[in-house]
Amino acid sequence: MKKLSCSGRIYPFFLFAIVMVMAIPMGFYGMYLYIYPSLPDMHLLKEAALEKPLQVYTRDNELIAEFGEKLSIPVEYDQIPPKQVQAFLAAEDSSFFEHNGVSFKGLGRAVSESISGGAQTGGSTITMQVAKNYYLSPERTLRRKLTEIFLARKIEQSLTKEEILTLYVNKIFLGKNAYGIAAAARIYYNKDLKDLTVAEMAMIAGLPKAPSRYNPVVNPERALERRNWILARMLQLGSIDQQTYQNAVEEPIKLNMREYRVQTKHPYLAELIRAEMVNRFGDQVMNSGYKVYTTVDSKRQSMAEAAVREGLEAYDRRHGWRGAEANDKPLKNFVAYANTWPAKVTKVNSRSFDAVFADGKTITVGWDGIAWARRYYSADRIGGTPSNAGDVVKLNDIVRLRPTDDKKTHWVLTQTPAVQGQLIALNPNNGAVEAMVGGYDFAQSKFNRSVQGWRQPGSTIKPFIYTLALERGMTPYSIVSDSPLRVGNWQPKNSDGRYLGNITLRRALYLSRNLVSVRLLQSVGLDRARNFLVHFGLVEDKIPRNLTIALGTPQVLPIQMATGYATFANGGFRIQPYVIEKVTDAHNQLLFEANPLYACASCMSNPEQAKTTATPADDQGAVIELSNQQGQPIKKTLEQPVAPTTLASGNQDTESTQPAQSINTAASNSKTYRQATRIIKSSSAFDMANILHDVIVHGTGRAALKLGRDDLGGKTGTTNDAKDAWFAGFNGNLVTISWVGFDTPKTLGRREYGGVAALPIWIKFMGDALKDTPSKWVSLDQDADDPLQDPVTNDEQRKQRRIPPVATPLYKPKPLQVTVVDDFADLPDMGIDNNDLNLPSLPSSANTSVTPPAGNSANPNAKPAANNTTGNAATGNSVTPVPSAPTSKPPVRPVAPSEIF
Repeated sequence: MKKLSCSGRIYPFFLFAIVMVMAIPMGFYGMYLYIYPSLPDMHLLKEAALEKPLQVYTRDNELIAEFGEKLSIPVEYDQIPPKQVQAFLAAEDSSFFEHNGVSFKGLGRAVSESISGGAQTGGSTITMQVAKNYYLSPERTLRRKLTEIFLARKIEQSLTKEEILTLYVNKIFLGKNAYGIAAAARIYYNKDLKDLTVAEMAMIAGLPKAPSRYNPVVNPERALERRNWILARMLQLGSIDQQTYQNAVEEPIKLNMREYRVQTKHPYLAELIRAEMVNRFGDQVMNSGYKVYTTVDSKRQSMAEAAVREGLEAYDRRHGWRGAEANDKPLKNFVAYANTWPAKVTKVNSRSFDAVFADGKTITVGWDGIAWARRYYSADRIGGTPSNAGDVVKLNDIVRLRPTDDKKTHWVLTQTPAVQGQLIALNPNNGAVEAMVGGYDFAQSKFNRSVQGWRQPGSTIKPFIYTLALERGMTPYSIVSDSPLRVGNWQPKNSDGRYLGNITLRRALYLSRNLVSVRLLQSVGLDRARNFLVHFGLVEDKIPRNLTIALGTPQVLPIQMATGYATFANGGFRIQPYVIEKVTDAHNQLLFEANPLYACASCMSNPEQAKTTATPADDQGAVIELSNQQGQPIKKTLEQPVAPTTLASGNQDTESTQPAQSINTAASNSKTYRQATRIIKSSSAFDMANILHDVIVHGTGRAALKLGRDDLGGKTGTTNDAKDAWFAGFNGNLVTISWVGFDTPKTLGRREYGGVAALPIWIKFMGDALKDTPSKWVSLDQDADDPLQDPVTNDEQRKQRRIPPVATPLYKPKPLQVTVVDDFADLPDMGIDNNDLNLPSLPSSANTSVTPPAGNSANPNAKPAANNTTGNAATGNSVTPVPSAPTSKPPVRPVAPSEIF
């Protein structure tokens, strides 16, 4: 047998080696041809949106809130400190600026481990990590690794090294919800990048490998070891010198993990916006980087919060000291509310006591901060003035203290009010909400009473009933009867138990005579009045079908009352409240912009004047794209109405209302204004505004005279047993509604009327908000058209009027609603109409109104007068005859709280 030579044995081995050397590149190239078509476009990488928090701004561009689980603060390459770049290169990819995107040494190790099934350690370059972070799933397979390689090569061919590194440091996860190095610097050290030390830069550079394992918060020993290894690599690579290295390794871990997000400054407003944005765009909006610009003015919002806080604390002090919150409990269990802090009493002296805060600071509260604390027994009873500090507090009591100065050197005893309140203010000319406070403190209660709190309005509803009488022919000087009245088993009374006989309609309202209101409601008709209230913004299903309407038994939201009173302030138009002005994406591209209705009186009679009386909504025909929860584009135009439950910016549902008039003010710029619908005559609005001015001059709102303004009007309201206290007031530019009450309705106490509990809040806010602003009162437009009288003929409109949208609260449980039965137990829901009451028909002649003095609605330039409130008494009929009823008002929808966003 012939023996093989050595060369014969070697030849097959070389042949096999040659085949393998050729096969591997060919296979690699085949995989490249297979995978390459599926690789993404590189321009998408340059424009890739980073995960940023949803941001909320006020009208004057103050950032008030950030929402989102992830923090990302993008930076440009020239904002990255050179030592930070060198730290990342030392830790992750020291040859980054030399290779073409792939480390073949690391690749060989990864392929070998994938084939053998051993532990897979990766071996990615920074470029490959960019590919993985922006495009690929976290799975570890050979196909995904090859895709990563090919994508890295494509990235290297399309982007510069600086661009690649910038993408890397902005996207990497660095623990504690930090994405990117700037976010990590803020979270771990509360610093900007430029302020980091070399040791801190090395600590951050060590996080990408294992953000949990090397996290300085949870694993400080491992984090320190990793940091020092990176510093040694930097020394080895010549990035730092020996002295810098020595100083850095000796530096201890000094974390400064303060709250890194923007502190939510106006939480009721911010939460309202957050909930609406999630409702519109889905949960992904929280990390979208969208910016929401609201209609709210930051200064007025702060004024409103201060007014509500001071008003509720004043009420609480009037009703005495309820006692310490606890005794001998850990302070960490108690949180700060508003401008108050929990403290533990450490020493009780004769006329003072010492206390310590959770941070260890001790203070002394003097007698001037204690003497107010008379013991609370009930809403109508408090004890006598304490004689010493021991009558109020005892050792180890947990009490609440409030500073009286900005430096917090002087403290007084206080308590968290058990009572609640709200304030909402809006622009009556377009419905823009300018301030909204939903309660005493958001941390205490997240329930937003401005848009969720259904309550009875009491006498604040009377101006709507009186306005219907004005619409039907009466005047402010018509004579009405304030005398006893019985309807079935119900006998309404005036709050003071007295009767004034025949008085003018004007005086009856500013003195808030209940019997006159009931008679006027009888006169105009129950059904007509209920429909009329819907025009003002109330919800039909919340209005009872009986005469108690005249005394304020419908269920209303403060935002609805603001909408109704805006009609008096703007000359007779129904505006739609809104709070979102515009929304932009992370690149400041406009996604949404408000298109409100304007109460532009001159537009109705002279469209050419609209240029100076209304503000245009830009680009009415421009198409904007939004995304739904599945990420699919949704095309909307700014001209297109939004669904009834998502009227975030004043757009109004065209299926359930008259089409708004569009007024093109200038052909050159194609700006279009949307005219609000007139729902009452200009003369009726003017007369009612002047009567409400008399409420402040002569009536229950006289405390507002301290503001020294001649352009204010309003109405107090108090429900039965003082369960709700209201004040609704306005001038020509601002409508404000304040309310005080308990979430579970119960009496506020004797003498806690609207003018006592709610009016001070209104005065405080309006005094601050209108400071240094010129007088602005309601004007009379003598050329204005009468309200449209088109009947409701559309079936959808009829359905909408019958069952309008109602509020769905964001939080549960809701406060218990006050019902008619609670306040008027002797009056069943009678389903009254005028025929059931057997009321005498109104006469067709014998007009009993008197001639008004100078300064009434006949003079369009008249100022509200203080001395024109009475008329000559007349005998005979108690009300002025009214003309026949109009066919119908235009079908204006009520305000649902979900429509103001």
